[in-house]
Amino acid sequence: MGKYFRNSMKKNIIIGFAAILMLASCNKDEKILNTLNDYNNSMEEKGYHFGDKLALPKEVTDNAESISISFGDKETSSLTVDPKFFTLGDNAVTFNIKTKGGETLNQDATINVFAKNPEKNISYEIVSEYPHDPKNFVQGFQIEGNTIYESDGQNGASQILKYTLGTTTPLASTKQAQEDFSEGSTIVDDKVYQLTWQSKKGYVYDKNSLKLLSEFAYPNVLGEGWGLTYDGKNLIASDGSKLLYFLDPKNPSKLVKYIAVAGSKQAYDQLNELEFHNGFIYANVWQKPTILKIDPATGEVVGTFDFTELTKKNTKGSDDVLNGITFKGDNMLVTGKNWSKIYEVAVK
Repeated sequence: MGKYFRNSMKKNIIIGFAAILMLASCNKDEKILNTLNDYNNSMEEKGYHFGDKLALPKEVTDNAESISISFGDKETSSLTVDPKFFTLGDNAVTFNIKTKGGETLNQDATINVFAKNPEKNISYEIVSEYPHDPKNFVQGFQIEGNTIYESDGQNGASQILKYTLGTTTPLASTKQAQEDFSEGSTIVDDKVYQLTWQSKKGYVYDKNSLKLLSEFAYPNVLGEGWGLTYDGKNLIASDGSKLLYFLDPKNPSKLVKYIAVAGSKQAYDQLNELEFHNGFIYANVWQKPTILKIDPATGEVVGTFDFTELTKKNTKGSDDVLNGITFKGDNMLVTGKNWSKIYEVAVK
């Protein structure tokens, strides 16, 4: 056998062996990623709680030199669900694995974090009914004394108005421009603050006359204006996501902080009209007959109201939904978009 043929054969055997090794390594990497994907999918519905450790499969940990999780601009190599990195609800993350074979593997995943304690079903009874103007597309709703302050939506029909509970005749009102679609509103001392849906700005009015005093731009993180309330220190706004944003009332363009909202088995988004009462945030879920009671310190949903029966009586289409929460003493007042009634509810 010639020298050239021997060398060539040796080279081919080495190349062939390297190809087998490479194939084995590729198969191993694929197996790691498939196992990780199966694990993450199996955990998505079950979710985690703060303090839980991610128990990644042995197939992943045995073959990894290091594992980290990145959240856009943040990264952690701890596999504990830490509120420094995770928020309640869904978290879009990327797993970064350096294998013992020197490869770097990346995989996107969704990690759901839920509240530790189940939400309580809060029972109630209807104790009174009041008239409501069915022309009004309610977006913001609050009472002070016996006066209702209401923000109504729809382009060309948007307004802020006030009236005495039990009547539908406005005591004062101010219309918005054609391009504005008004949203949530709240009272802060002698002023009323009002959001707009997509105009990226809010308005401030004199509480007595509802005369426009000023306007403000949203902080960049607030995509749209949905609900608005006041906790005695900060404005709290929603934008249809799972987040609630705390804004400085002296400068509402400034974000103070935000929280994410979730229950013990699900994340909640589409948070719409908001009300702060006795240390909790109440939020209705848009197009659902549900009002949430939320702990503002954590974003955990501690209770839910089911208003299915009321909604059935008043909702005929897709727009005339439950939307309007305020408190008259310890009783809750609820109404909806284009509803002809306001209901007073005693919370049990």
